[in-house]
Amino acid sequence: LSAADPAGLDDKARAVAARIAKIPNVIDVSDGLPPPGVDWALDVDRAKAAQYGISPTSVGTVVQLVTNGLKLSEYRPAGADDAVDIRLRLPEDRRTLSTLDELRVQTSQGSVPISNFVIRKPEPTVGILNRIDGARTVVVQANVSAGAQVAAVQQEVTKSVADMDLGSGIRWKLAGSNEDSAEASAFLSKAFGAAIFLIFLVLLAQFNKFTSVWLVLSCVVMATIGVFLGLLLTGEAFGIVMSGIGVIALAGVVVNNNIVLIDTYDRLREEGWDKMDAVLQTCRERARPVVLTAVSAILGVLPIAFGLGLEIFHHETTINAPSTQWWISLSSAIVFGLSFATLLTLVVTPSMLMVFTRAKVKPGARRGWFSRMFRRGKDKVTTEEPTPDTAEPEIAFPKAAE
Repeated sequence: LSAADPAGLDDKARAVAARIAKIPNVIDVSDGLPPPGVDWALDVDRAKAAQYGISPTSVGTVVQLVTNGLKLSEYRPAGADDAVDIRLRLPEDRRTLSTLDELRVQTSQGSVPISNFVIRKPEPTVGILNRIDGARTVVVQANVSAGAQVAAVQQEVTKSVADMDLGSGIRWKLAGSNEDSAEASAFLSKAFGAAIFLIFLVLLAQFNKFTSVWLVLSCVVMATIGVFLGLLLTGEAFGIVMSGIGVIALAGVVVNNNIVLIDTYDRLREEGWDKMDAVLQTCRERARPVVLTAVSAILGVLPIAFGLGLEIFHHETTINAPSTQWWISLSSAIVFGLSFATLLTLVVTPSMLMVFTRAKVKPGARRGWFSRMFRRGKDKVTTEEPTPDTAEPEIAFPKAAE
């Protein structure tokens, strides 16, 4: 909560803390305000102190004997980077309020008790004042109970605070893990876009056809759908960082299957194969390599997805060890996405090749209505009989050497 005018900000912070404490799965609520307490302020009467020849600085020096201690010097131990303060303080049993009233200041006329010109007044504890961009800020903090979905709890908190009347001068925003997740999501979105763009450039340079490039990149969509379906079926949460990195890594893996299929299909078409025969032959030649490549990659990360840890030096095998929790989201995204994309690649990619690629028209065959509509009259049908060519055949002269 931030406000340029701090009046009423503390009361609103207490109201917000009380409201979110009623939300299920919200624990350890703190309103961000300092705990109630008393600070003792020492008011020096300068006129009376001047009669004894005492300055406020001398009073502060004596008071430090009861509070934090009077710094005398510094000492740097051998091998240490920071110096240690040498302070002079009264014993712990004498650091009390009664001792504070009995303190004396040495003057030319003798020792004078500070109670003659110092008034001790109690004041409420102020604590630490936080300011962000010049506005007074109070941070209301809370935790989420174990086993609860953080995103769902954050949504309930946002709804509850939005329904409150905080006034016109108070602004609020949801920070903490929500802000970190938003920053990570924005970064990973840019990284995913950059990865797809680089893959697009490489594929365009290889195939030199936009149709083949889009057909290859279609498997990235299939893999992303497979990731969400797998997490939905298993009930796992989508981690913004590790699951997002898994999707980005998956984009560079699943395109290999389509590259193998489409490259083989293009080669067969260049050799003169018909479209249907080329698709069938491509599936016969490349189905086994595609499946074996995907299976080997899936089996490689499957132990991590199950949380299996192997301690080679200690000869131990652990399941769901703390060291494997960080990588479960990444490996699960790769396993689910690659499995789903491989199955669809063997079915959807050949179907897309039949739909989005052109077939060679045999001599004398009639084109489809879609092709005839866009031919723009290039092949006009004429009823005139062809005239026999009675001219002399042209003489083929040799071309000049280049």
